[in-house]
Amino acid sequence: MAQNPGGIHPAAIVDPGARIDPTARIGPGAVIGANVHIGAHTEVGAHSVIEGHTRIGARNRIFQFTSVGAQPQDMKYAGEPTRLEIGDDNTIREFVTINTGTVQDQGVTRVGSNNWIMAYVHIAHDCQLGDHLILANAVQLAGHVHLGDWVFLGGLTGVHQFVHVGAHAMTAFHTRLTQDVPPFVTVGGNPAHAQSINVEGLRRRGFSAERIARIKQMYRIIYRQGLALDAACAQISALDPADEAQARADQALMHDFLVSARRGIVR
Repeated sequence: MAQNPGGIHPAAIVDPGARIDPTARIGPGAVIGANVHIGAHTEVGAHSVIEGHTRIGARNRIFQFTSVGAQPQDMKYAGEPTRLEIGDDNTIREFVTINTGTVQDQGVTRVGSNNWIMAYVHIAHDCQLGDHLILANAVQLAGHVHLGDWVFLGGLTGVHQFVHVGAHAMTAFHTRLTQDVPPFVTVGGNPAHAQSINVEGLRRRGFSAERIARIKQMYRIIYRQGLALDAACAQISALDPADEAQARADQALMHDFLVSARRGIVR
């Protein structure tokens, strides 16, 4: 996908109702539907199909043979004009499939910005994805899954519907998730179990040693003291964050995630 000033290839099929920024690039054989909006400097690869009520932001790279904005794989879907929204600066590799939402949820599937989505990933209806994610090859997200910012999902990870994965969490290769994953935590296995915190990822994002130590303390409360989830939440609330804004934010992120966990958490 070479960079160029933009343009629609003569062999592309673009509905006259589509709104495509003049700097966007549409490759040969791509099919663009009537209710699609593609932002500035976005590239759509050959033989991709972008349909539905889909809005794509700026500077995205959508590689060949993707299916973006198709109707949800939900037997209750009855043709409602549900949506897909994709932010800016995402890389979406070959054979990725992303579906629109359903009226049983918010009616919209969302993909944030600065995400790296590798080949054969499936993002089902009503998923809500944050920013700076890495979804390795063949990750499969069922409907209504939520991923926080900076999540990394290892190759062939499968995520059950309605599961939430907290910010900075990570899964190992071939992980099966049927429960929520708290922020900062690394899990793996089939079924998944907690392994540690995502230390290397946190270091790469500039977390200090002191900040990581406090996150480890929260991990020990949840996973090493044999506490029920309510008791662990209470202990985390009682921690002294040393009056540092970042520490308080990390503590609030963990506490708020735990008290709202709908499916229980990976243990």
